[in-house]
Amino acid sequence: MTRRHATMLHDPSRHEALQPIPWNAVAARAQIERIVGDTEERFSAQGSWPMHPRDADDGDLRPVPPLYFGATGVIWALHHLQDIGAATLRRSYADCVDTLLALNAAWRQGWEQDESASYLMGDTGVLMLAQRLRPTAQAADRLEQLIAGNLDNPTRELMWGSPGTMLAALFLSQHTGEARWADLFRRSARRLWSQRLWSQEHACHYWSQDMYGTQGSYLDALHGFAATASVLIQGRDLLDEGEWTAWQACIANTIRHSATWDGAHASWRAWLLVAEGDEPRMLMQFCHGAPGFVVCLGDWPGNELDDLLIAAGEATWAAGPLSKGSNLCHGTGGNGYAFLKLYRRTGDPLWLARARAFAMHGIAQTQADAAQFGQLRYSLWTGDIGFAIYLWDCIHGGAAFPTLDVFFASQDTRST
Repeated sequence: MTRRHATMLHDPSRHEALQPIPWNAVAARAQIERIVGDTEERFSAQGSWPMHPRDADDGDLRPVPPLYFGATGVIWALHHLQDIGAATLRRSYADCVDTLLALNAAWRQGWEQDESASYLMGDTGVLMLAQRLRPTAQAADRLEQLIAGNLDNPTRELMWGSPGTMLAALFLSQHTGEARWADLFRRSARRLWSQRLWSQEHACHYWSQDMYGTQGSYLDALHGFAATASVLIQGRDLLDEGEWTAWQACIANTIRHSATWDGAHASWRAWLLVAEGDEPRMLMQFCHGAPGFVVCLGDWPGNELDDLLIAAGEATWAAGPLSKGSNLCHGTGGNGYAFLKLYRRTGDPLWLARARAFAMHGIAQTQADAAQFGQLRYSLWTGDIGFAIYLWDCIHGGAAFPTLDVFFASQDTRST
């Protein structure tokens, strides 16, 4: 076993002490109701929600439409919460999809590259929402075009690239049973296999990401290797047996050889390759570090990585809640999903207790942020509606990470 030791696996300035608040399912349900009620109340006639200052790039407070941090994600979350029995909505938001497509096109104007195929930021996410709420043959055909046209996107990661549209193809295959989606999944997987690079230093494969004007070697659960591995693990039944066997060996080797250990704790650097003289960037949040790896690998069909997953969970617990709030991407709720995954994987109630401890802390964070900013954070991946889904999973012991593990209503039972 390769062990690369580090003096610290996280940046303490990004974390805060866990508030010792006893688990209270009634309080968790009440917080879900408050978030849903406020979110519906703040929906505008223009089909959007107020931008939160923490989500605003360069202070731009104009509302945005994407699945990741805009109206598409909020609408998906509201309907998801209703479908799993966590909320009763005042209205359907299915009539908003056409508006969202127009808003998304306007939002992307001026970009140097056409990113309309992006799962989390482009039209793919909006059209997936359309297929959930009000499916049409036209939207399905457009999705097929977007996924097929994204095979060679040089980002090679979940937010913008082919791993994200491969996940969309997987969800559509599971939901509809149509052969075209399974074929697109396999084509995406085979193209990614051919695009792997080899690190002699680390003795493992990785992908490069041409993103934001920089060439990267991300390992993480949003832009990196772990996120792509998650999609392949979920869709392994669509691959030939030999293909999955090869993928399984490749993924396990990279995950193990890229890990950084500190005693009984383990995590992963943001990038595999680090310039000579630079220190690896070590963060402890879903989008970079141990929590996202546990979430992405929590359904791994073997036990050869269990020691790493447990060590990553322990590192996440030792780091404590994140100071950026309760959100999923880089907040307390996202880290808590690692504990829910380990609870489902091991059956050990310790992990559920830890998830619930983070839930109670996250409720306090949500309430404090609302008091500070005078509004909730209306976003799926970075805001309060995503945290509401986490609270429901803490109540019921579920572990389906929103829009990564589940998208369509037919899959929602996986979170209960």
